[in-house]
Amino acid sequence: MEPTPDRILQTGMAFWASKTLLSAVEMELFTDLASQPADLTTLQGRLDLHPRAAADFLDALVALGFLEREDGVYRNTAETALFLDKAKPSYVGGILEMCNHRLYGFWGSLTTALRSGEAQNESKGGQDPFAALYADPSRLKEFLRAMSGVSRGANLAIARQFPWANYGTFADIGTAQGDLASQIALAHPHLRGIGFDLPEVAPVFEDYAETNGLADRLSFLGGSFFTDELPRAEVILFGHILHDWDLETKRMLLRKAFAALPEGGAVVVYDAIIDDARKENAFGLLMSLNMLIETPGGFDYTGADCIGWMKEAGFRDCRVEHLVGPDSMVIGIK
Repeated sequence: MEPTPDRILQTGMAFWASKTLLSAVEMELFTDLASQPADLTTLQGRLDLHPRAAADFLDALVALGFLEREDGVYRNTAETALFLDKAKPSYVGGILEMCNHRLYGFWGSLTTALRSGEAQNESKGGQDPFAALYADPSRLKEFLRAMSGVSRGANLAIARQFPWANYGTFADIGTAQGDLASQIALAHPHLRGIGFDLPEVAPVFEDYAETNGLADRLSFLGGSFFTDELPRAEVILFGHILHDWDLETKRMLLRKAFAALPEGGAVVVYDAIIDDARKENAFGLLMSLNMLIETPGGFDYTGADCIGWMKEAGFRDCRVEHLVGPDSMVIGIK
């Protein structure tokens, strides 16, 4: 077949579709439609849409597969009804809210980042983005909810796949809202878990645990994994954590995990693990570019990379297991 420019043009202009979806999430269109499907005129009023833009906006979402329209009435698809309705626990739009509010603009400076090697987020103004984030309770809550959204599928897979029957306790490092800890505890009533994160996260974690009926089996421990030892448990998990940091910090965290585990204990690291040939997991490679945008030294990595760091720390019987989508977990035994 003769080559065509179709894929080049679709990818180069993909931000059109991306921003259309992000704006729909921002306006809570899918949450609105979950309560009551509506026609064009009704949605113009409910969402405060200008008549010039409303039909094209809604019909673009139909064409993209995010809405259905029948006899002039718009409604959610099965996917958007499940995953983009804020009233449902399956909502994953938190990460899209963060993409819209923060990352969409920062990625406009990718060329600068590629040439400078420097982050392009709030830190450009000399501000520590994590310090600013954790100092603002509303922004912190949005960020923690975003982490749950982007991690939910992998969290459920870890709860299913890992041999939890062999263990009784676990610690989730950088727990955020606590979704990983919650999904594990919900699936395995014999387990008790600790969520470890900066002290500011405590109210959000504890509220989430209580909402899930887990306040008696999940506890929060405030601290910094830079200055404090990790909590002792039979399994230590790093979910979407290791990629935030430079190589020496990655190695340091694995050494701390080894020290905190008993003999036979396990460390579980999961991220969008890049395939060893670095040719297939495009999301993992793009996530690594996002770490360039967002962090001073973070990067994503292959399974072979992580196994090498685990073995340096003293772990044995290391292996990679696919979870869901681009995410895989790397497991090491002490």
